[in-house]
Amino acid sequence: MSVPRVALTVDLVVLTVREQRLCALTWKRDRDPYLGCWSLPGGFIQLDEDLPVAAVRLMDERAGLADVRIHLEQLSTFGYPDRDPRQRVVSVTYLGLAPNLPASSRAQVLWKPVDVLFEREENAFDHRRILREGVERARAKLEYTSLAAAFCPPAFTVAELRRVYEIVWGTALDPRNFHRKVTGADRFLVPTGDTTTRDGGRPAQLFRRGSAEQLHPPMLRPNT
Repeated sequence: MSVPRVALTVDLVVLTVREQRLCALTWKRDRDPYLGCWSLPGGFIQLDEDLPVAAVRLMDERAGLADVRIHLEQLSTFGYPDRDPRQRVVSVTYLGLAPNLPASSRAQVLWKPVDVLFEREENAFDHRRILREGVERARAKLEYTSLAAAFCPPAFTVAELRRVYEIVWGTALDPRNFHRKVTGADRFLVPTGDTTTRDGGRPAQLFRRGSAEQLHPPMLRPNT
């Protein structure tokens, strides 16, 4: 019995907030298959590297995000037989999150709002499905972990944190109720002792991310 030939890739779902919209980093394909369609940045794993090492390498080579502070975690594995028309390919996907990531210097690497990618633009392979899973992972983790702070600068206001939740969840939140919940969550936010007026109006207190990884109590999405 012959051993089947299977290729292994790493694909990246990189999310950030740009111009008050949740955006994903996309790679416009310049070759077949799916010439001209958007795909997620990624590539084949090398024989001498581990999966996390490949993810970091591809963050540089394909995403153009070397030496950027970013939360990176393994998302899922996709391996059904017909996902790539060239050969049998298994993809290990990673989710990356960071605040206001810069534009790439490469013309084919673009930030695009996730709602546009879901609704209108043609995608390569099964990358719309992978992107949906990455966005849902981010939305769910905002409920019970401190991951929302990964979208914020090192020092941020409660209003800036609330906007992250509103953009990622796609729904408005009551400011007073939100402030009470996040400041009451155990070890979620730590006051820096400084204030800022960048939100406009009166000086607002600045916070940094605390030591908590799980939120107690959790921040549940409206109507969930």
